Amino acid sequence: MDKKRIVLAYIVIFLLLFICVALSVTCGVRDVGIKSIIGAFVPNAAPKIEVNIVLARIPRTVFGILAGAALGISGQLMQSVTRNPIADPSILGVNTGASLAVVCGITFFNIQNGNQYIWLAFAGAIITAVLVYGLASMGREGATPIRLALAGAAASTALQSLVNTVMLPNTQVMDQFRFWQVGSISGATWEDIRLMLPYIIVGFAIAFLLMPSLNALALGDDVATGLGVNVTAVRMLAAVAGVLLCASVTALAGPISFIGLMVPHVIRAFTGPEIKRVMPLSALTGACILLISDVLGRLLGRPGELESGIITALIGGPVFILIIRKVKVHSL
Repeated sequence: MDKKRIVLAYIVIFLLLFICVALSVTCGVRDVGIKSIIGAFVPNAAPKIEVNIVLARIPRTVFGILAGAALGISGQLMQSVTRNPIADPSILGVNTGASLAVVCGITFFNIQNGNQYIWLAFAGAIITAVLVYGLASMGREGATPIRLALAGAAASTALQSLVNTVMLPNTQVMDQFRFWQVGSISGATWEDIRLMLPYIIVGFAIAFLLMPSLNALALGDDVATGLGVNVTAVRMLAAVAGVLLCASVTALAGPISFIGLMVPHVIRAFTGPEIKRVMPLSALTGACILLISDVLGRLLGRPGELESGIITALIGGPVFILIIRKVKVHSL
């Protein structure tokens, strides 16, 4: 792959991220200008109400960058571990498993703390991931891409019915949960960022340390073993990192779908399959997609807002159909 093309990809994505950050801070129910952004850091440089709007949008923007990057890398990890080009937290049912754990925590244990949300979501997500992989592995063919997708769809449907069973009899839980389950970063605060950041850092660290091993794994288990890679350990660590990233975002923002599915495919189309190139660019592109989805939700929903999870689903649906039509789903 031409190095100039890789450098150009980084320049373009960084430029897009800068534009998305600027739009996220300035656009909404009430638009503000550059003067208001400066006023957030320089006293008396802009009307107070506009400064307050900017100050409220900055944590939302930072949260969107972190959450989008986490979802982009999570999707890449799941696709690498399963060698399945349609693997994604939402496709494999991981989001629904996290949702079930959170709603059970709210209903039966009166959980209100964000840190507890994250641990519950992580537990639900990892159990679901193991369940789906176990179901797909039954039989002679093993966990093929199609079997993984079918097992994920079946698990997601079953778990969603359990979510409804637990939630519907309790009106208070239903009101609290129904806004969360759509997926949105609109209520993000600095406290949410503080809670999520340690898990994001751990997930990113594991993902980037595993990049050489994941490159070897893409050549096949036998080749990877011959190169000295402990295939089982790499798969397990990568799966834990992917689920941790997905669960930490899902716990605080709700299940935001399709970013993990779309982003790696977009990046691989420009850079090729090498993980060392795909992983960092997936993080940056995931951040761009989530921020622009959030901005579109504000603009299209005026005078209210459409949740970013709705916009990512609207974008991701056609992309998913395109992937199914164009990609050979036997393996990556």
